[in-house]
Amino acid sequence: MSTQGLIDPAAIADVELSHEEVQRYSRHLIMPEVGMSGQKKLKAASVLLIGAGGLGSPLAMYLAAAGIGRIGLVDYDVVDYSNLQRQVIHGTKDVGKPKLHSAKARINDINPHVQVDTYEVALTSDNALEIFEPYDVVIDGTDNFPTRYLTNDACVLLGKPNVYGSIFRFEGQLSVFYAEEGPCYRCLFPEPPPPGLVPSCAEGGVLGILPGTIGAMQATEAIKLILGIGDSMIGRLVLYDALNMEFTEVKLRKNPNCPICSETPTLTSLIDYEQFCGMPAHDHSLYVTAESEEAVRQIEPSALKSRLDAGEKIMILDVREPVEWEISNLQHLGAVLIPKGQVLERMGELDTASEIVVQCRSGARSADVIRELQQHGFKKLLNLDGGINRWAGEVDPTIPVY
Repeated sequence: MSTQGLIDPAAIADVELSHEEVQRYSRHLIMPEVGMSGQKKLKAASVLLIGAGGLGSPLAMYLAAAGIGRIGLVDYDVVDYSNLQRQVIHGTKDVGKPKLHSAKARINDINPHVQVDTYEVALTSDNALEIFEPYDVVIDGTDNFPTRYLTNDACVLLGKPNVYGSIFRFEGQLSVFYAEEGPCYRCLFPEPPPPGLVPSCAEGGVLGILPGTIGAMQATEAIKLILGIGDSMIGRLVLYDALNMEFTEVKLRKNPNCPICSETPTLTSLIDYEQFCGMPAHDHSLYVTAESEEAVRQIEPSALKSRLDAGEKIMILDVREPVEWEISNLQHLGAVLIPKGQVLERMGELDTASEIVVQCRSGARSADVIRELQQHGFKKLLNLDGGINRWAGEVDPTIPVY
């Protein structure tokens, strides 16, 4: 990265700092690496955050406090109680409200000098280039593969740096993908993992503090890019293990055959990323609906309750993890727990002649299990649409939702 940073000197020429801003940023201004000229670069800069959740929360707050002049937020989700353990930009009073509303209010409170642009839409191939184009830096705070590939490809096509971060359980990753000077996300991951192989945070959990660590590191990289200082994470990937407090660095190389950032790219426009990844591009909602699992026969919670009330003999197979079973379960209805990873080795405990309703938290893992069992001769299988969370919402409110 040039020592001039990303910001055009002409854009900085007209930037001025008020007396209040000088006082606000005084601890920056006395650092030779920043100074008045650097703070003006930050004020002239624009950063787009994809997601206002776990990573987006520390990103938005620290970038606003640092004096980034324009921050864009892309998110269309609402605040849920399960978000509050890690998405610190939102509060209890914001539950049920759009995330962009509480995020913008918090940013304005931290620093009223920041222009906040909100995009309450799903990021798609139709709108990504238009949304990305005005911004100097794009920061990926998403939690699904279709949006990660979409973000990468749009950044490559527009020549913009993509500050990447990901989190899961106790582990995090960080890099800067900038095709102008190094590899892109596709150079590291040419193909997405098979659907269902990598569990989501909603399925596997995430330490609430972890996005604070990775998000702060992403914010640091963005500021370094804008100021043109330090050693950027371009061409480097950091793996963070919070349990052992270990950082491991991996050197990355540009793939000469990369389909989008090589000298002879085969991808010259955005594609259908849900089809490419074989999974939906959305933040994980409370439960998965039948429309997203059309290949598997579904049964709605109310229909299952009616059949059980009528005395029908139906086995309920819970394929979640034991720690999830402790949170909520249908044991009083005869549910049996066999975690997803053990189902095939414990098939002998299942009767192919019996009707089995397979159930998980939201309906995704149970659908995967049904597909596996179907390959082994099981035919009388139904997926509990929306999982136990939907059962709690529509049938039994005494069961907690997580």
